[in-house]
Amino acid sequence: MPEARRVVIVAFPGVELLDVTGPAEVFAVASGIAGAGRPGYRVEIAAARTGELRTSSGVRVVADVALEEVRGEVDTLLVSGAIKLAEEGVEPVIDATVVEWLRTAAPRARRTASVCAGAHLLAAAGILDGMAATTHWLTADRLAADHPRIVVDPDPIFIRSGQVWTCAGVTSGMDMALAMVAEDHGQALALATARMMVMYVKRPGGQSQFSVPLSIHSPADDRIDGLRLWIADHLADDLSIDVLAERMHLSVRHAARLFRQRTGSTPASYIEAARVEAARRLLEETDRSLPEVAAASGLGSVETLHRAFRRRLVTTPAEYRRRFRSPSAAETDDAFPLGSPSTPDGIPAH
Repeated sequence: MPEARRVVIVAFPGVELLDVTGPAEVFAVASGIAGAGRPGYRVEIAAARTGELRTSSGVRVVADVALEEVRGEVDTLLVSGAIKLAEEGVEPVIDATVVEWLRTAAPRARRTASVCAGAHLLAAAGILDGMAATTHWLTADRLAADHPRIVVDPDPIFIRSGQVWTCAGVTSGMDMALAMVAEDHGQALALATARMMVMYVKRPGGQSQFSVPLSIHSPADDRIDGLRLWIADHLADDLSIDVLAERMHLSVRHAARLFRQRTGSTPASYIEAARVEAARRLLEETDRSLPEVAAASGLGSVETLHRAFRRRLVTTPAEYRRRFRSPSAAETDDAFPLGSPSTPDGIPAH
């Protein structure tokens, strides 16, 4: 029987705990479900020195091997990351020891990947030059500014450029690990692993890593924040500027100006984005027809649904559903029976 695939997860003092343990758990669960008859994964944690390592949360993990002692074949080299607070917001942690080691170690691995701000370490080592990459949306602008040779896309959950993978914030490392399991052992094992871990059975890399409300930053303003929450609960209602202004007890002109000032978006553009997001989720998670999706999301007609998807996602609703719809659990049940065929509660996708 072939040997288990060796996964080396690189850590350093202050690393994000879930950047290390999230992917490790995915690989471990996949190995357990695959069973003794199929090769799974053998996970090691590597750091500058062996022994205990304090993470950003204060929880300690144990490094199995020192970086300089990582020898032999490595199937998957996974670089964890960390973000720290700074005067002007947040910034990625760049561990110089890890960066220097990556310059020679990464090219020797069959597959190299980063979790969250770990992309900044790969970038500093020159691994991402000329490639498309992503990272936590809070540090994506910094990655693009520091490394202009990298095509940075802050939206996807993960991106694969050949044998180099990068992913977004924290939990997206688990989604990326599931995609790796699917590539290595087939979709059935990946789905069984997701189901065992009570994750979304499939959260593809092309999905957005944050929702419309999270992607719009505004200074604290109870009127605008309250209105955005109300909009999210009334997408199928009349959301004209007249209705919004009346709810805010402001004139139409003042309401529109205040909304744009606080969010950087016009009310109409924000509402369309929120409705497209709702439509995306319906296409991903339900079997509703396109007219039903258009009505429930507030877009009204299939024609409007198509126009909005073309404008914002550069695709059609049908194509989006084909690519991103959560697969039935039936495939998983047939290959890896795990009890009840019902779909487990999922982690919110956005």
